[in-house]
Amino acid sequence: MLRRLIPALFAASFLAGCGYPGTPPALPLATSPAPQTTLAAQNEIRTPVTILVSIDGFRTDYLERGVTPNLSRLAKEGVTGPMRPSFPSKTYPNHWTLVTGLRPDRHGITANMMEDPARPGEVFTMATDDPFWWNAAPPIWVTAEQAGVRTASMFWPGSTVAWGGTRATEWPNTLTGGVRPSDWQAFSQQMPGENRVRQVIDWMRRPADIRPQFVTTYFDVVDTEGHRGGPDSAGVQTALAEVDRQIGELVSELAELGQPANLIIVSDHGMAATSSERVVPLDQIVAATDARIVEAGPYATFAPLPGREAAVASALLKSHPHMECWRKENIPARFHYGRNTRIPPFLCLAADGWELMKTAPAQSYTRGNHGFDPMAPSMSALFIANGPAFARGQTLRAFDNVAVAPLLRTLLRLPADPKLDGTDAVFRPVLQNR
Repeated sequence: MLRRLIPALFAASFLAGCGYPGTPPALPLATSPAPQTTLAAQNEIRTPVTILVSIDGFRTDYLERGVTPNLSRLAKEGVTGPMRPSFPSKTYPNHWTLVTGLRPDRHGITANMMEDPARPGEVFTMATDDPFWWNAAPPIWVTAEQAGVRTASMFWPGSTVAWGGTRATEWPNTLTGGVRPSDWQAFSQQMPGENRVRQVIDWMRRPADIRPQFVTTYFDVVDTEGHRGGPDSAGVQTALAEVDRQIGELVSELAELGQPANLIIVSDHGMAATSSERVVPLDQIVAATDARIVEAGPYATFAPLPGREAAVASALLKSHPHMECWRKENIPARFHYGRNTRIPPFLCLAADGWELMKTAPAQSYTRGNHGFDPMAPSMSALFIANGPAFARGQTLRAFDNVAVAPLLRTLLRLPADPKLDGTDAVFRPVLQNR
């Protein structure tokens, strides 16, 4: 049984004594119960919960910048290692991979924006919650709920979807069936990170019979600032310190409650510096009369117009500076991408730091983006695991993010699923008290 408290990361003297000059210090451990904690709650022997935290756009090497004392300590005192995102290294495909254990080609969320031949005229966006787009693979909270494990989501892409349900054709706002976490909140970028932490802690204050055993939460500010000014911007530094402070609050509040937790802190992808000086204008390569550009950015996808497939192939399938192009069925096997019907017939991938745009930019800019080759160091994603289930002070070799959902299954004592694209094998040497 996983029954001991989060280890020495909760030691008050250690937490209080560490900090980085000029950066927010690591939060000290509260040594007494919160004022509203009842005597019964104080005396309760709590079993560990599993909390999955996403910090969108947190590149692995951000930990080395000296502005994340809480995260850095969790990594140093727990398990960490570089994690490779799945292709495309975009937000929704990778968040769904993290909770399903399948690559985008199999779980169906193949892009942040996509189309499906079965729904002509419709476009999936990051606001889409119609189960049709999501039903190819159950997320971990659905599997858990069906096994009697209570779950809650303080934001996660796809967590508002009634998974397995259907939307009535005649009444598009009406859903039939489907499973969600027992508790969930629709995403609002306006909700401060502190409030997100507070909600998680409020769930932990509940009586044991209605307390979630698995929780997700999500922070977007690092990704937002990375896009705005690039990974080396002052805005990213500020955002890193802000999220680190909120993670510190989460750890401290859990300690006050005496709630042991296995914290799994991840990101969906990294961030690369881009600029108007590194752009491939696609209208100079493929005529608008030959193809429709479905997506553009670090990669671009093309849907040939009727009768123009040969012309599109002729334009794309040759050597180009700063990008490489393929028919979907010929995308290199290492990307595990190209079989799903939602992927357009042609894909081009930019060199790291370059962007494929419909036209040349009208104004100069310096910013950041993601969606590049998952093997690029700039795309490497954060992974930290800390809690009673994990050994201390361990660094893993680089691994694919399809391993995270199998790890969550192990922590929640759900059966392994051999149909997934990953296993928890990379974590077995650092798991204890299984």
